[in-house]
Amino acid sequence: MDWIVYGVLTLAKTALVLFVLLTAVAYATLMERKVLGFMQLRLGPNRVGPWGLLQPLADGVKLFFKEDIDLPVSEPRLYSLAPWVTAVAALTPFAAIPFADTLFPEAVMVFGHTVDLTAYGVHRGVIADLPGAVLFILAISSLSTYGVVLGGWASDNRYSLLGGIRVTAQMISYELALGMAVVGVLMTAGSMRLTEIVEAQSRLPFVVYQPLGFVLFMIAAFAEACRTPFDLIECENELVAGYHTEYSSMRFALFQLAEYAHIITVSAVAVTLYLGGWQGPWLPSGVWFVLKTAALVFFFIWVRATYPRVRFDQLMNFGWKVLLPVSLANIVVTGCFVLLWG
Repeated sequence: MDWIVYGVLTLAKTALVLFVLLTAVAYATLMERKVLGFMQLRLGPNRVGPWGLLQPLADGVKLFFKEDIDLPVSEPRLYSLAPWVTAVAALTPFAAIPFADTLFPEAVMVFGHTVDLTAYGVHRGVIADLPGAVLFILAISSLSTYGVVLGGWASDNRYSLLGGIRVTAQMISYELALGMAVVGVLMTAGSMRLTEIVEAQSRLPFVVYQPLGFVLFMIAAFAEACRTPFDLIECENELVAGYHTEYSSMRFALFQLAEYAHIITVSAVAVTLYLGGWQGPWLPSGVWFVLKTAALVFFFIWVRATYPRVRFDQLMNFGWKVLLPVSLANIVVTGCFVLLWG
């Protein structure tokens, strides 16, 4: 009986997280268009539904019924597989991100039998409370590179190929700085389990102890999500649209879904590691997590409206000559503080 209850509740959490995440991805596109319109003195989408709130639905229907063009590409199977790899790699990390303190009670009654949900942590607001959750998220997120590279290479288009090559160099370079920025938090918390990291921030969020690590993480996150000013892989004035030039219909939609899901994922990870996760006064824990994540997503949009795109050589120089040395220095300083005063 117990394992049936565990399985049903785990599936319920998975369905809930997936529904909320996909809805958030859809409305992140509307949020970006509205915020950019406001910052550029435009209206943004306002025709479909009240205040344009049904615009994501209209876009989804349009992409679903749009013609899916099959091109004489070099590798048809990889061409079709690439969008799915990118989308799955962007959505999967949410399985290990804690979004609330508790979602279900610690014990439930089933046919007069008490089932203890704390045995496997099913009551917690996380799908899988992994001991090495940070490594899991970094590993899965890095797989999105393969989808973009395969899409660019299999499209048999020189612009797409250049976009794929760029993303390889860009993500490998900035993944190092991203991983190094997280090490300071792991040393401070003494754990790689995300629920324990959040609980360790009950007094003060780690951004107070790791302000430099937070800045480094956010800069690297912009490059990992391929967002302005680091959106070199789909640089329109050089590469037409980069790696997804030859994609249309739902294949193109999957690439866009992956991009915005990646933004939400890195924002949620930053909230968990540096901003106290679900913790906050008065409001329910899940509400705090959503508000903090939405604030960071807004920051991504704000930066896009503010800064121009950098050159590729500037991108690489900044990653290797600035971010990586500074993140290593942050680890050394954090280690000294933990050793002396931890």
